Amino acid sequence: MAEIFTTDEMAACDRATVAAGTLGYLLMERAGTAVADAIRARWSPRPIVVWAGPGNNGGDGYVVARLLRKRGWPVRVEVFEAPRTADARYAALRWRGETGPLTGDTTKAGLYIDALFGSGLRRPLEGKAHFLAQAMAKSSTPVVSIDLPSGLNGDTGRPLSDEVLKAALTITFHRRKIAHVLQPGRGLCGEVVVADIGLFCSGAGNLVENVPTLWLGAFPPLSVTAHKHRRGHLGVVGG
Repeated sequence: MAEIFTTDEMAACDRATVAAGTLGYLLMERAGTAVADAIRARWSPRPIVVWAGPGNNGGDGYVVARLLRKRGWPVRVEVFEAPRTADARYAALRWRGETGPLTGDTTKAGLYIDALFGSGLRRPLEGKAHFLAQAMAKSSTPVVSIDLPSGLNGDTGRPLSDEVLKAALTITFHRRKIAHVLQPGRGLCGEVVVADIGLFCSGAGNLVENVPTLWLGAFPPLSVTAHKHRRGHLGVVGG
């Protein structure tokens, strides 16, 4: 889980899993379930507004809305654009709750779910999404982002423009992306949860997080009575 994927590597991983026989909608259902579970583990029931975009990120949002509503949470979906992918359209059809256009009103909910755009976004936020990010910059209501906060470049960790949604919690899938670990993206993501949704690929690239499991095994075993001169030396090089 210390591996870091680029957005292209993650997209290839998705395609490989579907090509191996896993239905795309099944992955969407697993992703939505992971997001709903993470929300329920951190917040008590409260009014929810899901901002749904046109791609599979928006499809994940429809799944989250359906699952939270099933648990008794009051949920409304606000649509930025109609679903464009087959899986997202199917997820939208299964959503039977309150639906309307994206309003930009940041006073309607106790929690917002950012399902506008995933890591594939390559352009600045536009139109109502841009004004929504402006409004949320002045709001204290928490945002949960699916995959990445909308407006953030997944491969650099930098906002695509001066406006980007800031999340209290970001749920991503399979592996972290570069934006989850590099500033300012790391700070914009809030808490980052990596959920396993059954993707098959691993070792897509050469990027890994610097965590103790990478190097702890190289440390020689020592007894608690070992002299300090047997513990080696540490060199620190700083820029």
